[in-house]
Amino acid sequence: MRIFRSPVPFLALILAAAAVAASAQTPSTPKEPDVPYVPTDEKVVAEMLKVAKVKKSDVLYDLGSGDGRIVITAAKKFGTRGTGIELLPALVQEARDNARKAGVSELAKFVEGDIFEANISDATVVTLYLLPAVNMKLRPKLLELRPGTRIVSHNYDMGDWKPEKTIKLNLPDGEHIVFYWVVPPRKKS
Repeated sequence: MRIFRSPVPFLALILAAAAVAASAQTPSTPKEPDVPYVPTDEKVVAEMLKVAKVKKSDVLYDLGSGDGRIVITAAKKFGTRGTGIELLPALVQEARDNARKAGVSELAKFVEGDIFEANISDATVVTLYLLPAVNMKLRPKLLELRPGTRIVSHNYDMGDWKPEKTIKLNLPDGEHIVFYWVVPPRKKS
Protein backbone atom coordinates (compact mmCIF):
# COMPACT_ATOMS: atom_id res chain seq x y z
CA MET A 1 0.00 0.00 0.00
CA ARG A 2 1.37 3.42 -0.98
CA ILE A 3 0.77 6.58 1.11
CA PHE A 4 0.77 9.96 -0.62
CA ARG A 5 1.62 12.94 1.44
CA SER A 6 1.15 16.54 0.44
CA PRO A 7 4.16 17.94 -1.42
CA VAL A 8 3.85 21.28 0.40
CA PRO A 9 5.99 20.41 3.49
CA PHE A 10 8.62 18.80 1.27
CA LEU A 11 8.64 21.83 -1.05
CA ALA A 12 8.88 24.18 1.94
CA LEU A 13 11.86 22.20 3.23
CA ILE A 14 13.64 22.44 -0.13
CA LEU A 15 12.96 26.18 -0.37
CA ALA A 16 14.24 26.76 3.17
CA ALA A 17 17.42 24.78 2.43
CA ALA A 18 17.94 26.79 -0.78
CA ALA A 19 17.53 30.07 1.12
CA VAL A 20 20.09 29.00 3.74
CA ALA A 21 22.55 27.98 1.02
CA ALA A 22 22.04 31.24 -0.86
CA SER A 23 22.57 33.35 2.25
CA ALA A 24 25.77 31.46 3.04
CA GLN A 25 27.13 32.44 -0.38
CA THR A 26 25.96 36.06 -0.25
CA PRO A 27 28.50 38.33 1.40
CA SER A 28 27.25 40.14 4.46
CA THR A 29 26.34 43.77 4.07
CA PRO A 30 29.60 45.70 4.12
CA LYS A 31 30.13 47.98 7.11
CA GLU A 32 29.88 51.66 6.31
CA PRO A 33 32.92 53.79 7.21
CA ASP A 34 32.66 55.79 10.43
CA VAL A 35 34.28 58.79 8.73
CA PRO A 36 34.36 60.15 5.19
CA TYR A 37 37.62 59.86 3.28
CA VAL A 38 39.49 63.17 3.28
CA PRO A 39 43.16 63.04 2.22
CA THR A 40 45.70 64.42 4.68
CA ASP A 41 47.78 67.26 3.25
CA GLU A 42 51.42 66.26 2.69
CA LYS A 43 52.60 69.03 5.07
CA VAL A 44 50.40 67.59 7.80
CA VAL A 45 51.72 64.08 7.05
CA ALA A 46 55.30 65.38 7.40
CA GLU A 47 54.47 67.05 10.72
CA MET A 48 52.72 63.94 12.06
CA LEU A 49 55.76 61.78 11.29
CA LYS A 50 58.13 64.44 12.66
CA VAL A 51 56.33 64.86 16.00
CA ALA A 52 56.23 61.06 16.44
CA LYS A 53 59.97 60.88 15.69
CA VAL A 54 59.33 58.03 13.25
CA LYS A 55 62.40 55.95 12.46
CA LYS A 56 63.33 52.81 10.58
CA SER A 57 62.88 50.52 13.58
CA ASP A 58 59.26 51.61 14.13
CA VAL A 59 56.13 49.65 13.30
CA LEU A 60 53.53 52.15 12.15
CA TYR A 61 49.78 51.60 11.81
CA ASP A 62 47.56 54.14 10.06
CA LEU A 63 43.96 53.54 11.09
CA GLY A 64 41.63 54.57 8.29
CA SER A 65 44.55 54.80 5.86
CA GLY A 66 42.73 56.04 2.77
CA ASP A 67 45.12 56.27 -0.17
CA GLY A 68 48.06 55.18 2.02
CA ARG A 69 50.03 58.41 2.02
CA ILE A 70 51.12 58.30 5.69
CA VAL A 71 52.41 54.72 5.55
CA ILE A 72 54.04 55.32 2.16
CA THR A 73 55.73 58.55 3.28
CA ALA A 74 57.11 56.86 6.42
CA ALA A 75 58.45 53.99 4.28
CA LYS A 76 60.04 56.33 1.71
CA LYS A 77 61.57 58.85 4.13
CA PHE A 78 62.57 56.62 7.02
CA GLY A 79 62.43 53.01 5.82
CA THR A 80 59.64 52.39 8.34
CA ARG A 81 57.55 49.24 8.09
CA GLY A 82 53.88 50.15 8.24
CA THR A 83 50.36 48.88 7.75
CA GLY A 84 47.35 50.86 6.67
CA ILE A 85 43.97 49.56 7.74
CA GLU A 86 41.09 50.73 5.58
CA LEU A 87 37.48 49.64 5.28
CA LEU A 88 36.91 50.58 1.63
CA PRO A 89 38.31 48.05 -0.88
CA ALA A 90 38.84 50.68 -3.61
CA LEU A 91 41.03 52.76 -1.29
CA VAL A 92 42.99 49.68 -0.20
CA GLN A 93 43.73 48.93 -3.86
CA GLU A 94 44.65 52.57 -4.52
CA ALA A 95 47.04 52.52 -1.54
CA ARG A 96 48.65 49.29 -2.77
CA ASP A 97 49.06 50.82 -6.23
CA ASN A 98 50.55 53.98 -4.70
CA ALA A 99 53.01 51.91 -2.64
CA ARG A 100 54.05 49.97 -5.74
CA LYS A 101 54.57 53.21 -7.72
CA ALA A 102 56.61 54.64 -4.83
CA GLY A 103 58.75 51.47 -4.71
CA VAL A 104 57.89 50.69 -1.07
CA SER A 105 55.55 47.70 -1.40
CA GLU A 106 57.87 45.59 0.73
CA LEU A 107 57.53 48.05 3.65
CA ALA A 108 54.03 49.48 3.17
CA LYS A 109 51.22 46.97 3.55
CA PHE A 110 47.52 47.74 3.22
CA VAL A 111 44.69 45.60 4.48
CA GLU A 112 40.95 45.84 4.18
CA GLY A 113 39.55 45.71 7.67
CA ASP A 114 37.81 47.26 10.60
CA ILE A 115 40.08 49.45 12.75
CA PHE A 116 38.26 48.33 15.90
CA GLU A 117 38.94 44.65 15.21
CA ALA A 118 42.47 44.91 13.80
CA ASN A 119 45.40 43.55 15.78
CA ILE A 120 47.80 46.47 16.20
CA SER A 121 49.55 45.14 19.30
CA ASP A 122 53.04 45.40 17.75
CA ALA A 123 52.62 49.12 16.94
CA THR A 124 55.20 51.64 18.06
CA VAL A 125 53.40 54.47 16.21
CA VAL A 126 49.69 54.84 15.39
CA THR A 127 48.38 57.61 13.14
CA LEU A 128 44.75 58.74 12.84
CA TYR A 129 42.59 61.17 10.91
CA LEU A 130 39.20 60.21 12.27
CA LEU A 131 36.37 62.07 14.01
CA PRO A 132 36.14 62.83 17.77
CA ALA A 133 33.55 60.13 18.50
CA VAL A 134 35.62 57.54 16.64
CA ASN A 135 38.79 58.59 18.48
CA MET A 136 36.96 58.19 21.78
CA LYS A 137 35.69 54.75 20.82
CA LEU A 138 39.24 53.77 19.78
CA ARG A 139 40.94 55.25 22.85
CA PRO A 140 40.65 52.15 25.10
CA LYS A 141 42.30 50.04 22.38
CA LEU A 142 45.12 52.57 22.04
CA LEU A 143 45.69 52.71 25.79
CA GLU A 144 46.14 48.91 25.80
CA LEU A 145 49.17 49.23 23.51
CA ARG A 146 52.67 48.93 24.95
CA PRO A 147 53.69 51.88 27.10
CA GLY A 148 55.75 54.28 25.01
CA THR A 149 53.73 53.73 21.82
CA ARG A 150 53.28 57.09 20.09
CA ILE A 151 49.83 58.16 18.89
CA VAL A 152 49.34 61.03 16.43
CA SER A 153 45.98 62.43 15.34
CA HIS A 154 45.20 64.96 12.65
CA ASN A 155 42.68 67.59 13.81
CA TYR A 156 40.89 65.61 16.55
CA ASP A 157 41.80 65.00 20.18
CA MET A 158 41.02 62.18 22.64
CA GLY A 159 38.72 63.95 25.06
CA ASP A 160 40.27 64.25 28.52
CA TRP A 161 43.45 62.37 27.50
CA LYS A 162 45.65 65.45 27.27
CA PRO A 163 48.16 65.44 24.41
CA GLU A 164 51.86 65.84 25.13
CA LYS A 165 52.11 68.16 22.14
CA THR A 166 49.65 70.13 20.05
CA ILE A 167 50.93 71.68 16.83
CA LYS A 168 48.96 74.14 14.71
CA LEU A 169 49.66 74.41 10.99
CA ASN A 170 48.26 77.21 8.86
CA LEU A 171 47.79 75.95 5.33
CA PRO A 172 45.99 77.54 2.36
CA ASP A 173 42.83 75.54 3.17
CA GLY A 174 42.83 76.62 6.83
CA GLU A 175 44.24 75.61 10.19
CA HIS A 176 45.20 71.99 10.87
CA ILE A 177 46.09 70.61 14.28
CA VAL A 178 48.38 67.68 15.06
CA PHE A 179 47.89 66.03 18.45
CA TYR A 180 50.58 63.78 19.96
CA TRP A 181 50.32 61.34 22.87
CA VAL A 182 52.50 58.60 24.33
CA VAL A 183 50.82 55.54 25.84
CA PRO A 184 51.56 55.85 29.57
CA PRO A 185 52.94 53.11 31.82
CA ARG A 186 50.29 50.78 33.20
CA LYS A 187 49.17 51.53 36.70
CA LYS A 188 49.95 48.78 39.18
CA SER A 189 46.95 47.54 41.10
